[in-house]
Amino acid sequence: MARLGELIDENVLWHQPGANRFSGELKGRDAVFGMIGQMMQLSNGTFAIDQVNSVLSNGDMVAATIHFTGQRDGASMSQDGVDVMRFKDGTIVEMWLFSGDQPAEDAFWGRA
Repeated sequence: MARLGELIDENVLWHQPGANRFSGELKGRDAVFGMIGQMMQLSNGTFAIDQVNSVLSNGDMVAATIHFTGQRDGASMSQDGVDVMRFKDGTIVEMWLFSGDQPAEDAFWGRA
């Protein structure tokens, strides 16, 4: 998390997909870390990106194919995703996330 904090610009624009309690646009590093903290709390610390399969770049854009998991209230989530980042001066200034099964992720996180 410390390394992630170094990479995320303090004014990052974060696009969280889906129709769940975390979906929408977040502005700023503090908002992003607040969301991640809530994800960790809801999943009792089990939410994780457990694999980074490939990282591809084109100019200031980077795409990473990942796998993420979590457990919550007897439910589990395990799926692939793609994270797309736009960098400026060595930090992530914009981030888009894509889930392999968005309805399943929405069901996992639920509504607020």
